[in-house]
Amino acid sequence: MGFLDRLFGGGGSQEPTPKQPSINSIGQPAKSVSRQLPSNVVAEGLGEVNVATANGITKVEFTVLMEPGEEGWQTGVALDASASMQGLYGRLLEGTLPSNVKKEFVARGLMREVVQDGQRRLVVSAEAVAEGLRLGHYRFTDNQVEPVARKFLAYLAERLDADGGTSLAYWACGATGADVEEVGDVRVADCSGLQVSGPSKHEFGNGTKLLPAVKWFANKFSSDTRAIAIIVTDGRCDDLEAVKAYTRELAIAIERKQRAFIKLVLIGIGDEIDEHQMEQLDDLETGTGVDIWDHKVERDMRALAEIFAELVDENTIVASSARIYAADGTVVKDFPDGMPAKVSFTMPAHLSFFEIDIEGTRIKQLVSGY
Repeated sequence: MGFLDRLFGGGGSQEPTPKQPSINSIGQPAKSVSRQLPSNVVAEGLGEVNVATANGITKVEFTVLMEPGEEGWQTGVALDASASMQGLYGRLLEGTLPSNVKKEFVARGLMREVVQDGQRRLVVSAEAVAEGLRLGHYRFTDNQVEPVARKFLAYLAERLDADGGTSLAYWACGATGADVEEVGDVRVADCSGLQVSGPSKHEFGNGTKLLPAVKWFANKFSSDTRAIAIIVTDGRCDDLEAVKAYTRELAIAIERKQRAFIKLVLIGIGDEIDEHQMEQLDDLETGTGVDIWDHKVERDMRALAEIFAELVDENTIVASSARIYAADGTVVKDFPDGMPAKVSFTMPAHLSFFEIDIEGTRIKQLVSGY
C-alpha cells in the first residue's frame, strides 16, 4: 500500500479526596535539546516529529506512520498497578460523606486512616460504602484503564504478534510496588469482554518500581526475533536512574547480538502524567545505535499505529518521489528517486512549518506556534 493510500483511506475502595532528552549538536558550539512534538499536532500520515534548534537552524526528523510489516514479533502489555492508579481502574470512590456521617462511621470502626503510595487516605468498610452509595454521597470512578488495555491488546494480538496472543501483566504491585503479576496471553477474541480492574493476587503497590517490569519483559522475550511491549502508567516511577542504567546494559547486549531486540513504549494515561520522566527514557543516550524507549500520551494519540513510530525502516521507500518545502517556499529536501519512511533535514529556525509535496498532495506540519 502506498503512502497516499495509507494517508487518505487505506487501512487506524477508599474515601476519595475531593477534587518535560536527547542532546543534538547543530553547529558549534551551541547545543540544542530535541523535542518530540505532541501527537495531536502531528500531521495525518506522519508518525513522529522531532525538532531541535540552535544557531538559527532547526533540525527536523520525522517518520511516516506505518506498521513494521515484519513477522516474528512477540508482544506484551503491562499495566501500572500502583496505589495512585486505583482511581483509573474504577476502584476509588468519588464524593464526600457529610461530616456527621463520617464521624459516625469512624466512631463505629467503619472507617480508618492509612498511608498508601505516600498519600493519606480513609479506608471504609463494605458496609459504609454500601450506605454511602445508597444515600448518593458516593460513586465509583470510571475505569479508564480497561478500554485502553483492551484496544492495545487486540491491536497487537491481531496485527503483529507471531502467535496471535499478547502477554498481559500488572506491574508496581505489592507492598513496595516492585511485584509483577502475570495474567497470561490474551487473544483478539478475548479482548472485548476482558475485565481489567487491577491485580488479583497482589495489592496495589505502595510505590512505583518500573525496573521489575522492564526485566520481566526483557527476560520473557530474550530469545525471540524481536519484541515490543506497551507499558501503561500514570507517568511516574520511583527507580528512574536504575531503569536508565539497566536500559544501557540492555542496549549493549542487543547491539552485540547477545539477545533479541525489544522496544518499550510508555503510554501515559490520566490527568497527572509526569511526561518529563517519560521523555528522559525516550531520549536516553545508551552509547549504542539501539533505541529502546518511546513514549506517547494516550489522550493525544490519533492512531494505534503510533506505537511503531520509531520502528520504521529508513530504507523503506514510501513514495516514488517527494519534495519538502520550508514555510518561505524554499526546497529543503528533494527525493526524485523515492522518499524513505524516515527523513531528516534542516531549515531556518524562524520558520514555523514545512510542507511535504507528494504527487501534488501537500502535507503541512507545524514545528512551532501550535
